[in-house]
Amino acid sequence: MVTEVKGSLCGQPLVGLDGHTLFSGPYKDEGLRPDVIPGYSFQCLQISLLLLLSDPTMSDSEAQETTAPSATPAVRPKPRVSHRGRTAGARVSSNQQESKVEEFEPFMVLPRGPPPLTEYLDVWDVDVLKQPTEINKQMHHTHLFSNNLLIVRRAQEFQVKITFNRAFKPAEDKFAVEFVIGPSPQYSKGTYIPVFPTSERQSAWRGRVIETSENVLTMGITPSAECIVGKYMLYIGVVTPYGIRRTRRDPNIDVYILFNPWSQADPVFMEDEEEREECVMNELGIIYHGAYDDVSERAWNYGQFEFGILDACLFILDKADMPLSNRGDVIKVTRVASAMLNSKDDYGVLVGNWSGDYMYGVPPTSWTGSVEILLDYANSSGTPICYAQCWVYAAVFNTFLRCLGIPSRVVTNFFSAHDNDGNLKMDIILDENGKLDRSRTRDSIWNYHCWNECYMARPDLPSGFGGWQVVDATPQETSDGMFRCGPASVAAIKHGQICYPFDAPFVFAEVNSDVVFYRRRKDGTLEVVRVNATHVGRLVLTKATLHDGRRDITDQYKFPEGSAEERRVLEKAEEFGCQREKSSLPPSDVEVHILNLDVRVGDDFEVTLQFTNSSEQKRTAEVYITGTVVYYTGVPSAEVLFKTPKIKLEPQQSKDEKVMVRGEDYMHKLVEQGNIQFITTGKIKETGQILTAMQVITMHNPKLIVKVTGSPRVSEEMLVSVEFTNPFKFNLENVDLRVEGPGVMPFKYKEYSLITPGSTITWSETFSPRRAGATKVFAKLDCAALRQVYGETELTVEP
Repeated sequence: MVTEVKGSLCGQPLVGLDGHTLFSGPYKDEGLRPDVIPGYSFQCLQISLLLLLSDPTMSDSEAQETTAPSATPAVRPKPRVSHRGRTAGARVSSNQQESKVEEFEPFMVLPRGPPPLTEYLDVWDVDVLKQPTEINKQMHHTHLFSNNLLIVRRAQEFQVKITFNRAFKPAEDKFAVEFVIGPSPQYSKGTYIPVFPTSERQSAWRGRVIETSENVLTMGITPSAECIVGKYMLYIGVVTPYGIRRTRRDPNIDVYILFNPWSQADPVFMEDEEEREECVMNELGIIYHGAYDDVSERAWNYGQFEFGILDACLFILDKADMPLSNRGDVIKVTRVASAMLNSKDDYGVLVGNWSGDYMYGVPPTSWTGSVEILLDYANSSGTPICYAQCWVYAAVFNTFLRCLGIPSRVVTNFFSAHDNDGNLKMDIILDENGKLDRSRTRDSIWNYHCWNECYMARPDLPSGFGGWQVVDATPQETSDGMFRCGPASVAAIKHGQICYPFDAPFVFAEVNSDVVFYRRRKDGTLEVVRVNATHVGRLVLTKATLHDGRRDITDQYKFPEGSAEERRVLEKAEEFGCQREKSSLPPSDVEVHILNLDVRVGDDFEVTLQFTNSSEQKRTAEVYITGTVVYYTGVPSAEVLFKTPKIKLEPQQSKDEKVMVRGEDYMHKLVEQGNIQFITTGKIKETGQILTAMQVITMHNPKLIVKVTGSPRVSEEMLVSVEFTNPFKFNLENVDLRVEGPGVMPFKYKEYSLITPGSTITWSETFSPRRAGATKVFAKLDCAALRQVYGETELTVEP
């Protein structure tokens, strides 16, 4: 065994694993050039490994100070220096780029080539037990991923079987399992991790020998709870007296490491097993839309386990230029992803479009799932996908979060305020007679708005503000210069603690704003005439746990309206800068309400207005009734009704006023989602008091008929048929039809150029279920004249 060689690094002896001195004496005195030795270089990885084998707690900076090279390699890229002179290297922000790791790293000058190493330990095979039925994927809950590589989770042990050329001798043989991520691996940055089999020599990740059988060793490896989430290269490095002999680069043993909601050590730990099953493992989602008193549902295939989705999610972080060293922090990952899911200012995943013109892309109402969107984005090297609205952003973001192991769910807030000026008031302007002045009304109230909640600890906040956090990828307002929102603690929003990061004031306003009606005088001044403190944030819904029901989570965002707790919360929010309307108005003795209706698209219908006079005198109401086709964001499109009745009320009388709306008046003006907003305003002649009422009527579309036939077994062929009849008196042109089933049927697409009135189309496709379990097959039909026609059928697949 070689115990000493004349030469050293920076005059310091270099000691190996077994305590033998490997180098002594300066290189420069000998005039040797390490750069001409084949396979020899002084990279951070090599220096770190050698020193970590002796002292794994030593940092890269200490390693380089101790062993700085005295010569520069002959062929070496020029270091990149920023124009500001602040860094000496390129930004390490790519999981796709790989570093070159040498198969043999000599400890000394070897002018005659590599020495004979036959007597030392050699690696014949590495088995990472990556099959879905094997222990690693089963124990780590990653068996559903359609991916041929090993996928595990942080802070939990996984196993690797190593076959050597002979039996492993713990007293003599020294080796490490090395994990490398990115183009410039460094131990101090968490991008290079050596894992040792003995408890005496450990690094950031723990390793232990589980079993030895002849020349096969089974090693248990536990990644740290803070390690980088991403795709790692794996090597086995064996130490010999002459150098480190390493296995060749083998992409088949690469390892993905994800967040781990099953481990208490991970910040995303979720204790409730059923919640974990729903918010991490469930691929089939339900997204709520419509109006708070007429809730509709749309199914969505999150598809977080489909082939290529995990790589697409990691590509998004690469596209964001997010440093690898930050990718173990769930707060930073979710905040970066919130910006990257929209294309504003960073060429992110989805292009928003609320115009109604979708000629150059797919209408938001056509999408059935996230898989097509994410794969198209990744395969196009980051070309934004057209088009999205809030529920598409939320659904695709949910796929991203669940895929990486972050518990998440899609949330719908009905009557969601989009507050442009940072107060808690949605301002609606009326003229002197109580008529709505749309030209001066700027704030908008969305019929509904979808965002995400993700579950995590918040060590950056006081105790009690962890748990569910709001994140929103829909580009509404900028946060720190980018279109993003969150993570904002739901608990902080409920208790008015909106001083805590991130973007809590904006979310607080979405669920707590008051609707304030102003009367504009002739001199231009505004007088508060009505305040509705209960309209905004009327209902907050998410999917129930492990079944298709809905869950009302309004109480997680706010205390009951009018309660003492709610008043305290609003006072607390005011301390942090939120402005409220505090005008004290006398109670009105006349009220008006608009009743909701169940209306099919194209039908004639009557809108009923209920007037109630609670006074002992007669009252005369001069009323304006406006019916306007609106986008779901509350933005008006076209007026379809305007009436100005005069209502006479006897003392203590209730009276209904009915207004007819004809299908021919609104059909050619409808925009997607078929919403007509009715606003009633007016003035009581005797008292001058203002009347107001608002109601959104949602037109219900015809349904698709979806049927599945055949034996519901894995890998056996089945047939799905989709049937639709055009019930209208006009043609439907350029009709898109899409169908898919999470886990059983990939996305399919068909286009019909024309469906004439009264005619029926039937589309059939074969498929073979890929895995067992309960799921759905659902379809959507979409065209310019008719949006989001939907149908589904349930399916249980046997093994």
